[in-house]
Amino acid sequence: QVQLVESGGGLVQAGGALKLSCVVPGTTLRLQDIGWWRQSPGKQREMVALVTGTSNKNYADSVKGRFTISRDSAKNTITLQMNNLKPEDTATYYCHLVSGAYWGQGTQVTVSS
Repeated sequence: QVQLVESGGGLVQAGGALKLSCVVPGTTLRLQDIGWWRQSPGKQREMVALVTGTSNKNYADSVKGRFTISRDSAKNTITLQMNNLKPEDTATYYCHLVSGAYWGQGTQVTVSS
């Protein structure tokens, strides 16, 4: 059973920063496609940032230049550094391991104006 454990969400004012972490115990992430998706009420879940098995990084247009995804294979961890947060970034953020379609439980990010 693959588990994805997220942390780091919270409440922040617009313009602030948060860092999300996702640990995947016992799973080698080095060659995996893994990333962050988000979902807000009434909207579809959308990809925010993805790091591929070849270490390419893809970002949603709405977060380019503000968010940075990183992978630490030695720690089986990915992180999402979110800077200059906006109210429209408010959502539940999910860590997603594409191979096997595994999802974390989600962590709430709320950005106040």
